[in-house]
Amino acid sequence: MTSTAAQALNDSILEAAAPSAAGLAWTQKLISFDTTSRNSNLAMIQCMADELAAHGVACELVPSPDGTKANLFATIPAADGTITGGIMLAGHTDVVPVDGQDWHSDPFTPEIRDDRLYGRGTTDMKAFSGAILGLVPDFLSTTMSEPLHFAWTYDEEVGCHGAVVLLAALAGRGIHPRIAFVGEPTSMRAVSAHKSSQLFRVSVSGVAAHSSMTTTGVNAIEYAARSIAFIRSLADERRLSGPFDETFVVPYTTANVGLVAGGAAVNTVAERCDFDFEFRTIPGEDPAVVISSIRAHLAQLRAEIQQENPVADIAMIQLGTVPGLSPAGPGAALDLAQKLTGNRAEETVVYATEAGLFQQAGIDTVVCGPGNMDQGHTANEYIELSQIAACERFLRALSSHLSTTERTMQP
Repeated sequence: MTSTAAQALNDSILEAAAPSAAGLAWTQKLISFDTTSRNSNLAMIQCMADELAAHGVACELVPSPDGTKANLFATIPAADGTITGGIMLAGHTDVVPVDGQDWHSDPFTPEIRDDRLYGRGTTDMKAFSGAILGLVPDFLSTTMSEPLHFAWTYDEEVGCHGAVVLLAALAGRGIHPRIAFVGEPTSMRAVSAHKSSQLFRVSVSGVAAHSSMTTTGVNAIEYAARSIAFIRSLADERRLSGPFDETFVVPYTTANVGLVAGGAAVNTVAERCDFDFEFRTIPGEDPAVVISSIRAHLAQLRAEIQQENPVADIAMIQLGTVPGLSPAGPGAALDLAQKLTGNRAEETVVYATEAGLFQQAGIDTVVCGPGNMDQGHTANEYIELSQIAACERFLRALSSHLSTTERTMQP
């Protein structure tokens, strides 16, 4: 190979691994918005809506019940003006906190080092959104055989609340996408299944007393501990006996108690104890069965605690529910994702996404996006620039797929 040919090949490889200037710039711009879930996302949503509107794309803001946040939905109609059916690209706008993490740079000031883009949300999941916005002119130059929808949500990280509101709004308008691609980080491989995520809080109300007179009080911590032990026993049972799904890295349903708060002093019978827990079911296990077991156990404990003192109580509330994504279904989304990526892989992930909600609404859905979740939620979160470029190739292939010209030429 001549030096000129070698240089041309090297330049081609570098170009393929580098994102477009527009896609990179938009990713950096989105990272600069601190959309930690506890904050409003309205500034970022309005910025995105303004960009789409500047290109003539009709947008709709779907606000949260209190108006402090919003979803954004936009559609590029098919060539015949159709806006229902079609393909939806979906992502969330919120990010997890950076509190207590050891960042080497400002997490909301994007920085490129060693072919990586650093900042909160680079991987989870603003690079996907940045790539979409950078390619809006390309989408608009395509004569589409079916509509292309963009959906951006709020509060995915704290229970997927925004997606629930958005889906209700779309149903009210009669808009029902045929396929959805959720751009969570999968290294641009198609993910057809993930576990559910069920979040709960158990609150135990006891009766305070001096620790020298325990018989006059009711210890809320002790009853909470018995509840926690039961939840752990359910997890242990599934770890040992299943059901199992070997396509997952952790092939069984899991549970975790992540937060406990209670008591006032070591010499005081605890009057109050609250704990938050979650469990994540494999697609083959019904979350309702697990919930029913826990509620039955808590009902038994409630009867016991009220025998000690009628004013004592135990209650459980659901903080959030994210349905799992099942590989069962039409399969069109998976087939198309594999075609567009050029990779026939079909994978599963243990984390939950909005994909289960979209599937539950009757939209054939897979997860496919740039980056690796190993970098998500971490200090010094980053995404390889080559992953942004790979996402752009996927999106350009989608644009080609939607072209009526391509469809006409197909046998």
